[in-house]
Amino acid sequence: MPGKNSLKIYVEDGFYHVYNRGVEKRKIFQDGQDYKVLLKYLKETLSPPNPESLKTIFTLQGQSFKGLRRPTKNYFEEMNLIAYCLMPNHFHFLVKQKSKTSLEGFMRSLITRYSMYFNKKYERVGSLFQGRYKAVLINDESYLLHLSRYIHLNPSEYTQDLENAYSSYADYLGKRNTLWVKPDIITSFFNQNTGLEFKKFNSYKDFVEKYERDSSRILGNLTLE
Repeated sequence: MPGKNSLKIYVEDGFYHVYNRGVEKRKIFQDGQDYKVLLKYLKETLSPPNPESLKTIFTLQGQSFKGLRRPTKNYFEEMNLIAYCLMPNHFHFLVKQKSKTSLEGFMRSLITRYSMYFNKKYERVGSLFQGRYKAVLINDESYLLHLSRYIHLNPSEYTQDLENAYSSYADYLGKRNTLWVKPDIITSFFNQNTGLEFKKFNSYKDFVEKYERDSSRILGNLTLE
């Protein structure tokens, strides 16, 4: 079982639990727009590059001109987002990085963009998040599955409608098809009925909602401190 995540270990093709909360446990999402902006940044970063999206119109001395926006670093070929949830004062990602440096660059870009947006909108300065993000390397399939369950149950703290929470749960249930989310890595365990612990569940939904044990207890210090 991984130790406390003070030291990040970066490996090629590694699975990671990435998480952080607002500084002083403050809200980092104050309204629906805030959630949608971060999801938009994820989409832009994890989708295939689209040159058309960079085209813009700007005005100079009363005249309009066509130009190109500065492109944001794209991680379509470097990162897979397997599961996520956005909570009022924190977030959880389950990701797989392709190279040793993919995750660092991805998170730096995402956190910087969102912090700039948030600070400008709410007229504040300073750090938005509580230090650097945490990233725990996952080496065990059982932990991987229970982590996805823990992430998708997180919104139950404030809503019973898990399928419509700001998470990837609806993608796992086949009720949404977000192209930049990759649930197959997890759902394939249930489609193939692999693993004795999970054979008794007919679906991923049953595993998430009917498993008797608390995944946070199984995960121990993999959860948000």
